Amino acid sequence: MAESQQETAHKRQRMSKVWDHFKLKKEDRKVQCVYCNAELAFHNSTSVMIQHLIRKHPVKVRSTSLAETSSSQRPMDCFLRSATSCTAEESALLTESILKMLVTDMRPLSMVEDEGFKKMISAFNPKYSMPARPHFKSLMEKKHQQITEKLKTVLQDTESVALTTDIWTSMGTESYLRVACHFLGEDWEMKSFSLTTVPLKENHTAANIADCLEETTDKFHIPFPKVKAVVHDNGATVVAAANILKERHGWVSVRCSGHILNFIVQSTLKNSKTITNCVASARSLVEHFKKSELACAKLQEMQKQMGMPPLMLIRDVSTRWNGTYHMLSRLLGQRWPMTAALSDPTVNSSGKHHHLDLKPEQWNLSEELTRVLGPFLVHNLKKAALSSAFESASVKEFQAQVAEQITERWQELFFFQPEAPNTVLLAAALDPRFRKLKFLPAEDVFKVQSTIQSMALAFKKEERQSQVSEDEGTATSESRFAPKDGSFANTILGSSSDSDASDEEHEAQQLSQAVQKEVLQYFGELPLSKKDNPLLWWRTNETRYPTLAKLAKPFLGIPATLTPSERLFFATGNIVSRRRASLSSEHVDLLTFLHCNHRLL
Repeated sequence: MAESQQETAHKRQRMSKVWDHFKLKKEDRKVQCVYCNAELAFHNSTSVMIQHLIRKHPVKVRSTSLAETSSSQRPMDCFLRSATSCTAEESALLTESILKMLVTDMRPLSMVEDEGFKKMISAFNPKYSMPARPHFKSLMEKKHQQITEKLKTVLQDTESVALTTDIWTSMGTESYLRVACHFLGEDWEMKSFSLTTVPLKENHTAANIADCLEETTDKFHIPFPKVKAVVHDNGATVVAAANILKERHGWVSVRCSGHILNFIVQSTLKNSKTITNCVASARSLVEHFKKSELACAKLQEMQKQMGMPPLMLIRDVSTRWNGTYHMLSRLLGQRWPMTAALSDPTVNSSGKHHHLDLKPEQWNLSEELTRVLGPFLVHNLKKAALSSAFESASVKEFQAQVAEQITERWQELFFFQPEAPNTVLLAAALDPRFRKLKFLPAEDVFKVQSTIQSMALAFKKEERQSQVSEDEGTATSESRFAPKDGSFANTILGSSSDSDASDEEHEAQQLSQAVQKEVLQYFGELPLSKKDNPLLWWRTNETRYPTLAKLAKPFLGIPATLTPSERLFFATGNIVSRRRASLSSEHVDLLTFLHCNHRLL
């Protein structure tokens, strides 16, 4: 009889679709729900499991009639499946794979409802019954919570973090404040994580932005003293918010070096009408080839005939100075095939497109501009702007204005005050590529080195004091077993307090000498090549400079630009696409957070 019941149960397990949602525990004669892990008594019947699904997980039930009708009316065959259906484990694995694809590739949730996608999944595995869209949404919310808790744990183990923040506008003209955190891990690799993408529904006031940054750090359990700096753009509101946070918590305000550089170049370019007209003409020429399929095809034909690579023209972006450089540089490289394409009768039958080609003086001006706008470091640009000779009067004027603005911004960025050390300057000194600080006067170099030595000594003393406190705690617990009368020994050998004071002075002197030697040795070495990775250098030389390594980590963990943040949040533009322009702000935050941080799991 028992064998007969087991055989019946086995047949039901094989035939009933309810087993997609439960696991059988034979020894305990129980079943466990795969969603909430609830355990139910199993008496060779699936009725209890069906009732549990309808009450607790109605979304999981494919047939809506089950939730709408009474138990006597519910069609039991909706839970029956053929022997060729997926097992619960196989189904869960496939569902997880689809979820990972949606998160990693930034695909909309609506994709699981697309007919083509359903057919593709069915072709891959006909046995698999794909869950509905609400199920994937629920899974995403669970993933979000898991990653949030994991990120909190990771941030607890860090000694310091830097925040980056900027304001982004979606296709629906909604403004979002994006906040990310950055720090150096134990392996000296930069770690970057998205914290939030929150809508700015109220006015974009400095107080609102400052409050939002505080709420974000509090949400992830980041103590305010752990935040060393906030990197931001030059927007007046964000700058004011950073100043508020500096007054409240001492967070250092660091302006993005890339935005400063872009401001210098863009503002100076607009001061010259000749240069502005030249750039506008180049932009019109590029747009013509991008809009005309015939002209684009002819350009590719001319490139092939002249043995040149089939490169596309580049249009500049107003928010990036290097966009102007890349546009002009590409035009200069493709000048002759482009001119030949414009002169071809099939492209320019009416002759009206000849005016699009740049004038000879504009080609010369473009060539000189690319020499100024080429890839450079700030001090190299200043040197080039002061020494290079150009023929065009407009370029000479541009050259002088750029040099003047760089000098002004340079003094602002690297201004040194002993009472308020410059974070950017200290970070540069602790970067082995720039440790010589050649861009500063010798007097200021000495002041920076002295400041770093003082900071390293203070750090070493604090570390030593912490160790002494631990030792004293251990000694206190053992002191009750030691002899209490030491008056005779003190009379013969002298007071122990005098000896302790002398030992402390000697130890402090040794500590100071060791730190001084470490600092002098570091600054005495040759600078690292600018092509090399300074973080890799520190990982290799951490044991040689143990105190400076610990001092350098918080400084070098502060990004010099918003590039790491922009690279991290590049996904936001793809998430809020035309297809998903009506996404709620909560979903924008959820999807962005998952995509940027999914590697944590």
